[in-house]
Amino acid sequence: MIYDYCVVGGGIVGLATAMALTKARPGAAILVIEKERTLGAHQTGHNSGVIHSGIYYAPGSLKADLCRRGAQAIKDFCTEHGIPFEVCGKLLVATTPLESRRLEALVERATRNGIKAERLDGEELRRREPNIIGIAGLFLESTGIVDYKCICNRMGELILEAGGTITLGTEVTAIRQTGAEVLVETAERTWTSRWLVACAGLQSDRMARLAGLNIQHKIVPFRGEYYQLSAIKSGIVKHLIYPVPNPELPFLGIHLTRMIDGSVTVGPNAVLGFSREGYGSFGFNLRDVIDYVGFPGFWKTVRSNLRSGLTETKNSLWKSGYLEECRKYCPSLTLKDLRPFRPGIRAQAVMQDGTLVHDFLVLQTDRMLHVCNAPSPAATSAIPIGEMIADKLLGPSANA
Repeated sequence: MIYDYCVVGGGIVGLATAMALTKARPGAAILVIEKERTLGAHQTGHNSGVIHSGIYYAPGSLKADLCRRGAQAIKDFCTEHGIPFEVCGKLLVATTPLESRRLEALVERATRNGIKAERLDGEELRRREPNIIGIAGLFLESTGIVDYKCICNRMGELILEAGGTITLGTEVTAIRQTGAEVLVETAERTWTSRWLVACAGLQSDRMARLAGLNIQHKIVPFRGEYYQLSAIKSGIVKHLIYPVPNPELPFLGIHLTRMIDGSVTVGPNAVLGFSREGYGSFGFNLRDVIDYVGFPGFWKTVRSNLRSGLTETKNSLWKSGYLEECRKYCPSLTLKDLRPFRPGIRAQAVMQDGTLVHDFLVLQTDRMLHVCNAPSPAATSAIPIGEMIADKLLGPSANA
């Protein structure tokens, strides 16, 4: 059988793409190949479950537009399909005069991005969140929480109901384009498709190389470690509590996140990972380490982010350091409140000059499209991202 479209990757971006194709091309033969035995097994299933508002992104940018549209699309999807979600709102908390000044820039950015944001003084902040301290805050009422794995599972059901095929536990070992077809090889068989989309996340650079693309980046895994608050502290906050982001640092910092199951997590930090898919405490994969150690861009990134990297590593090794990051705005937390919780691993694309890629990186040939970098808020933005990818494919495919 020759498929019209083959999507490699069963995370939320790949599934949203396949779902968009089933809607745009009813009756098309669509195949999704996922190497794990469940959908959303990696980045999608290990994130914080936040439906982001998009306040951090430059006005007029693709990320800002996709996040704003994606947040509404995710909420509409959950409403239509009975998936629990909650719009609980998010508070950015300033604990220093410098952070308070940075809030002003975010207020302007929120206005330009069409996001409702409410500036709070210290007294109002304390009234709304008695367990949080700060001199100022910014409230974003549209931020929500959800379980993205539930969304993935429902997307998978919709793809199957539309006549698509999903194969799990199947790892792609080779990709070859032959004229008007793409051959996708696995250990069990070879699949043939007219078009291929690769949404391989943590393996996206390797998938692109399998397809013969000349890529200029490398995926470096960054491990995000979380704690979960003890059950007695699950009511400690009403909203999501975030620090004011430091523009000099690549990640957002440790925050308190209410989860859709009623628990509260603390995190994540961002430390160098020694395995792309090793979620255990001592996950190590020699191939993954050799991959980035031998890449010149990795060492340039290390040099330019050495101070913050050392701080993150220290806080990873010593729980007390991690706690102090939380106590800056939530002083009642103690070491015994921090319980172990599953980590996440972020697929960070790094260029040869050491630049961290913070935007979407897509490589396209006449028969293939590879999503090489889909940074946060990719889960929030997944539905319009999938529609955007489908649009890129449908232009040429209409005349194929």
